[in-house]
Amino acid sequence: MPTLVGKEIGSTGFGLMGLTWRPEPVPQEQAFEAMKAALNNGMNFWNGGEFYGPPEYNSLVLLERYFAKYPEDAEKVVLSIKGGVGAVGREPDGSPENTRRTLDSCIAQLKGRKKIDIFEFARRDQNVPMKTTFDVVQKEYIDTGKIGGISLSEVRAETIHEAVKIIKVVGVEVELSLFSRHIFDNGVAEACAKYDIPIIAYSPIGRGWLSGTIKTIDDVQPQLRVWPWFQPPNFAINLELAGQVAALAKRKGVTPAQLAIAWTKRLSTWREGAPKTIIPIPGATTAARVTENAVLVELEDEEMAALDETLGKFPSAGERYPEGIPTNT
Repeated sequence: MPTLVGKEIGSTGFGLMGLTWRPEPVPQEQAFEAMKAALNNGMNFWNGGEFYGPPEYNSLVLLERYFAKYPEDAEKVVLSIKGGVGAVGREPDGSPENTRRTLDSCIAQLKGRKKIDIFEFARRDQNVPMKTTFDVVQKEYIDTGKIGGISLSEVRAETIHEAVKIIKVVGVEVELSLFSRHIFDNGVAEACAKYDIPIIAYSPIGRGWLSGTIKTIDDVQPQLRVWPWFQPPNFAINLELAGQVAALAKRKGVTPAQLAIAWTKRLSTWREGAPKTIIPIPGATTAARVTENAVLVELEDEEMAALDETLGKFPSAGERYPEGIPTNT
């Protein structure tokens, strides 16, 4: 089994974002059922965020309520939380003052029910030296046992090479799916392999493209409909790719999401320059979807080759984020 901060985790993790960061969050009991299903299926690495929803109902509020109801689950979960944006607005802020604010706020919101095993700054603050930020994290939070370790999020290769000289990096969270393969072209995967850093792969189902549920723009979550992937002509191209992946999944007797998650993991032994550990963290809002995503699927070399052939026909259609949202920091 893979490990993070010295703790064993399942080969598939669980992304919490969709439980609170949407115009109308799912009912709390439904969220609890999804979280419990994740644990029951071995998905004990959970990834949430301070800004995944408003302060009164973000990942941390949901987690505190869950662990209040199920205190026995706290030690079973390896928890990663993203933060580091300014208290006002969503700009990255790695200043010592905001570093203390974001960490203290996250810790306080959990009310002592669960330790944050891993903390991530959601984006690198280009205006503050990483050493300034990480010296505060190391001396005031890791060394004192308040959190377990630091992971990087949405960074470029140069940031990884710089960060490992300052602090122990326990993971690198990046977007990785059949729709987002950029880390194998921009040096990020190679950097993680060099330092034996696990990749935490968010959006492995391609922001819903590989769920099998998107046929028209009306099937896309409202907050995502203006994103480049879902705009013409990108929508038609991506819909065709999703259809071809679905056909391959049908031939194997699995769902498109299961195939997509399996492909992400298999890259660790298939793609040259990949790190040995890749942990996809699909999100889901129902216990049934969580259970579907947890099914372990093995892909043979011929199946990976077939997927490579399909992907070769589909260069990326649309940027991953709208203009103005920083990426590859």
